[in-house]
Amino acid sequence: MSDAEEAPREATRENGETEMKEEEEPNPNYKEVEDPQQESKDDTLAWRESQEEERKTGEEEGEEEEEKEEEGKKDKKIVMEETEEKAGESQEKEASGIQEETTVEPQEVTESMIRLETQITDSQSVTSGIFPKTQRGSKSKLSLQLEDAETDELLRDLSTQLEFLDLDQISPEEQQISSPERQPSGELEEKTDQMPQDELGQERRDLEPENREEGQERTVSDIQSKAGISRESLVSSTTEDILFQKDKSAPVYPLTMTWSFGWNSSLPVYYIREEKQRVLLYVCAHTAIIYNVFRNNQYHLQGHANIISCLCVSEDRRWIATADKGPDCLVIIWDSFTGIPVHTIFDSCPEGSGIRAMAMTHDAKYLATISDAEVQKVCIWKWTLAVETPACTLELPTEYGVQNYVTFNPTNNKELVSNSKTWAIYYAWTFNKLVGKFSQSVFHLNLTQILSATMEGKLVVWDIHRPPSSASTFLGFPYIKPCKLVHLQKEGITVLTTTDSYIVTGDIKGNIKFYDHTLSIVNWYSHLKLGAIRTLSFSKTPATPPTEKSNYPPDCTLKGDLFVLRNFIIGTSDAAVYHLTTDGTKLEKLFVEPKDAICAISCHPYQPLIAIGSICGMIKVWNYENKQYLFSRVFEKGLGVQSLTYNPEGALLGAGFTEGTVYILDAMSLENESPEPFKYSRTSVTHISFSHDSQYMATADRSFTVAVYMLVVRNGQRVWEYLARLRSHRKSIRSLLFGVYLDSNEPRLLSLGTDRLLIEYDLLRSYKDCLEVLDIHHTDQGCYPTCMVWYPPLTRELFLLICNSGYKVKLFNATTKMCRKTLLGPAYGSPIEQTQVLPVRSMAELQKRYLVFINRDKVGLQILPVDGNPHKTSAIVCHPNGVAGMAVSYDGHYAFTAGGHDRSVVQWKITLSVLEAAVSLGGEDLTPFYGLLSGGREGKFYRELEDYFYYSQLRSQGIDTMETRKVSEHICLSELPFVMRAIGFYPSEEKIDDIFNEIKFGEYVDTGKLIDKINLPDFLKVYLNHKPPFGNTMSGIHKSFEVLGYTNSKGKKAIRREDFLRLLVTKGEHMTEEEMLDCFASLFGLNPEGWKSEPATSSVKGSEICLEEELPDEITAEIFATEILGLTISEYSSQDGQ
Repeated sequence: MSDAEEAPREATRENGETEMKEEEEPNPNYKEVEDPQQESKDDTLAWRESQEEERKTGEEEGEEEEEKEEEGKKDKKIVMEETEEKAGESQEKEASGIQEETTVEPQEVTESMIRLETQITDSQSVTSGIFPKTQRGSKSKLSLQLEDAETDELLRDLSTQLEFLDLDQISPEEQQISSPERQPSGELEEKTDQMPQDELGQERRDLEPENREEGQERTVSDIQSKAGISRESLVSSTTEDILFQKDKSAPVYPLTMTWSFGWNSSLPVYYIREEKQRVLLYVCAHTAIIYNVFRNNQYHLQGHANIISCLCVSEDRRWIATADKGPDCLVIIWDSFTGIPVHTIFDSCPEGSGIRAMAMTHDAKYLATISDAEVQKVCIWKWTLAVETPACTLELPTEYGVQNYVTFNPTNNKELVSNSKTWAIYYAWTFNKLVGKFSQSVFHLNLTQILSATMEGKLVVWDIHRPPSSASTFLGFPYIKPCKLVHLQKEGITVLTTTDSYIVTGDIKGNIKFYDHTLSIVNWYSHLKLGAIRTLSFSKTPATPPTEKSNYPPDCTLKGDLFVLRNFIIGTSDAAVYHLTTDGTKLEKLFVEPKDAICAISCHPYQPLIAIGSICGMIKVWNYENKQYLFSRVFEKGLGVQSLTYNPEGALLGAGFTEGTVYILDAMSLENESPEPFKYSRTSVTHISFSHDSQYMATADRSFTVAVYMLVVRNGQRVWEYLARLRSHRKSIRSLLFGVYLDSNEPRLLSLGTDRLLIEYDLLRSYKDCLEVLDIHHTDQGCYPTCMVWYPPLTRELFLLICNSGYKVKLFNATTKMCRKTLLGPAYGSPIEQTQVLPVRSMAELQKRYLVFINRDKVGLQILPVDGNPHKTSAIVCHPNGVAGMAVSYDGHYAFTAGGHDRSVVQWKITLSVLEAAVSLGGEDLTPFYGLLSGGREGKFYRELEDYFYYSQLRSQGIDTMETRKVSEHICLSELPFVMRAIGFYPSEEKIDDIFNEIKFGEYVDTGKLIDKINLPDFLKVYLNHKPPFGNTMSGIHKSFEVLGYTNSKGKKAIRREDFLRLLVTKGEHMTEEEMLDCFASLFGLNPEGWKSEPATSSVKGSEICLEEELPDEITAEIFATEILGLTISEYSSQDGQ
């Protein structure tokens, strides 16, 4: 222990004894709890007793209030037990309420603390259903200690910001109405880790997340029947962990989370179980993971739609609280025994900023949250009452910095402390000496002081002064003063906590040190060779008393007593988690995960292996069936893994790196297959692909360049050599794909970019440093392509499937590149970004194929063939902050998604029968498509469509003909564009050609005949598949005007009339002048029929129109859409709001 620093010992015992004497004085604002563990003896018994008390009090209260209330209020189930007189007495007794002290010197402020005391009385507990804002004229429950006249103004601002219940301002009627589900106050004070059974059951039914891992889909009744429970709440009746009991029920979702690789190392790891099994709690993306180390099992707490930002647990590890950041943010409290969410707070941050820090009291009754908004808000929640509003709130001034850590006094629920990097808040004191950036704060073991650690290795000691209860004036409230600045150690302190009789620190050098209450060092661990400590979690099981067989180390005191300590979990900044058994000092590495973004994953072609690559330079290979880590390799600094791909034989693994290097690795050892890596790119390698015979490998990078490597024989050995590279695209490359020529079995290579170019390369004619291009084809007109894949051979024609940004799936003939079909793809908030065909599991399934896809934040399944049926697809949120990659297992049983910056990979079990069942329930034939129309089949829109369709038959035969009309169910193809435009869809000429080709050649491969007509059902499908999925929107028109127009005097984008007319006849699918004038004649109502007037119908010739009189001098997007085109369209499409 030679590396121990000489810690100053100015924190003498005399100081501690003086403070304890002050504590002995009576103070109603402070309630000492001698043993929190005694307050939570038996959860099951307390639950049942509370349930019976709740029923009895409900009946008694109901009888009292029926005599006083009107007949219309007889159905109230729960009323006030305490009378208004009792509530007033309790209110007077607890006049202190919520208190806060501050002293601020504006010119010298470096670090500060604010004091918030959440004093919750019996009366307040009774009326916990509503928390109105304190009126201006009423006495505030927030008080601040003034020690400097300059803080008067700040004090008043803080005092008026606290929202808290004032019983004097609530009538008995309001109390009745606002408290339908509250429990008596006595129960709240007596129970620990308990909630009303009915409330818990209701919360579980209402708030239990739908997305559960395999083995979690069991119903409550199923579990209760197994456990021998009839109608009792599962949460209240369970006394031990039942999370990892096997469940044989059938899955109910097409995609079910089964495993999550990775760990959010910026959040703590908690040691929640040790008696018979080692169980940890940590966070991975938007899911909290309960991990059983010995069984190698995971249980997933799913319910958040955003990345989890905060995690805390109760002292007995029974209750877990999670919170997230983002829109519709949630705070969820879970039961760790059952995995059931017992309470959800939906509007913890109405502004949608989310939670930045959170803490739970040791008895689990109260929860404190600090928002992540620009103006942070501290809220205290009495979550056991299932209320939707906080018991009290406080907005923090921005000068206090961003508070990112909060904790309660372990023996007094009414005291808490938080800190930012420069301010500590015990809710304020100015420290006039520069002490460095605060990391964490805790209450001292003597409970009369607060300790704040800094990144400079210092410890600020704050004294808590609690005046006697007789002090009722403003100066009689508790306040704090800094008493000492201790240079504790040289290394920056990253973790500060307490356990048993020790104050514990973890630092940036990986040292863990233990101090007594005088801040004298007792022992430390410095030989473990760990990274910077991020989290320490001690077992809730006390240390085993030493015996003859024990091997506890001696401490560093003169006595040399045995250093007896609980086992604990260590989390480090390099994303490693360790378990330290103190008896014998045995350090066990539990797992090491990537500490940076994960963008690359690839599945082995015939073994249950997945390779995971991180930007930190690590490649890890797992057996995903056994959930076992196999081997890994960490590359030198500066090499971040961007892309990974196994070759078809599974012997090689291609790896592309962020700085442009390409490695070819042995798949089983991750050793270099080629002597030197290839360095032909200066930017990140985003795609790697192997040919079917592994003779070629191609890469694409961020500089829009495609490079090709080939396998050659040199000196009797097969080696990889660089062939050529070409900057073939103008924008980013989205897909790089090898294929096979049907007539020669030779490989073919294609690339697809956001520049809307599909490029095929001529590998046979390419030579050293010259990559030949065989064909270039434009795939889209307005939208850009996002990905492509070979369509499985479900038909006699070979297709390329290409998805685009318009939520469309297009099938292109693999030889001619003709667009053969356009179909409506999955529409889940963002377009498809990557897709793969699910491998078949048997020969019998060759005619039933499926797609797995990802978009911005979801993973989904699509049944093939794609036909626009919305019931043939399903998706689930997998990574709220964005999906970086996807892979599919060789047998088609699992899909994997990489979360990028959330540093996680999620394994999803695929259950195809569930998706097939959804298709069956969705209806047959046209039934699913009617649901895509406004009003359905019986709606006004469909009736209009029928009218236009049959009117088109009359048009094609002539309006004024006297001949016998031919009754038919079809219209000729030439009429199709007119019907489309009549019902509000305006396809371009290119799109019309695609529609014609789709219909004409629909049966050509099978029959050799062309089709020149279409019936109404087929027309409906073509219309729904080709039209914009969210209709016409102003956002698209605004984008066009931003490109083509100028900013006018009103600040809007506009186009001059002459420029507008010139663009129509010269750019894009330009018109002739005659066509343009004829269109304007129809738009201005001068032609009765549409674009081309009917024969024998009087019309105004286009040449007679004076456009200078009809069109304004400048045309804005609004004028163009509403006055010229006469459209009624929404401002934004539905996907814009996602």
